[in-house]
Amino acid sequence: MLHVGVLALQGGVSEHLELLATLPQVQPIAIKKPKQLRGLDGLILPGGESTTIGKLLHEFELVEPILELAKLGIPLWGTCAGLILLAKQIVGESSNHLGLMDITVQRNAYGSQLASFITYENIVALSDPPIQLVFIRAPIITEYGSKVKPWIYVKDKLVAATQANILVTAFHPELTTDQRFHQYFIDMIKRN
Repeated sequence: MLHVGVLALQGGVSEHLELLATLPQVQPIAIKKPKQLRGLDGLILPGGESTTIGKLLHEFELVEPILELAKLGIPLWGTCAGLILLAKQIVGESSNHLGLMDITVQRNAYGSQLASFITYENIVALSDPPIQLVFIRAPIITEYGSKVKPWIYVKDKLVAATQANILVTAFHPELTTDQRFHQYFIDMIKRN
């Protein structure tokens, strides 16, 4: 049984937990306290409001334990706000939250809430048919370091990438019923 945590401070927590629960041999766990991180096989940082989640990471004393998970090679996946939390650089800001991935991100790159959109893309690693990608006030990756592997581009913008044990997506796979991104993350954990 794989124990996969979802950071449960704010945002799309229940949607990730519900999708994870549909996968065989996966025990989803809502994470609010540092001690709950012990023994995890993987951790998802969900979409939501990155500034709020960032403040709560400090209030709940989760920053150092998450950094330790990353050092241990435990796979981490940031969706939308989670991508921002994991980035080393945020355009227009002098600090970051966790700073684990060598990427620069731009918040709300496609515009306001009204500019949110859904698209369908063929993604080689996930096989056919095309997969639904939900973008809500989505960030994009504007720059990345040599250890980062760019993965998915939408409208000529980089919206998904990996670096060692870290996966980031600017969209919200948890807002669909398609399990393929969650299964991809589980496969990352199994390879770890």
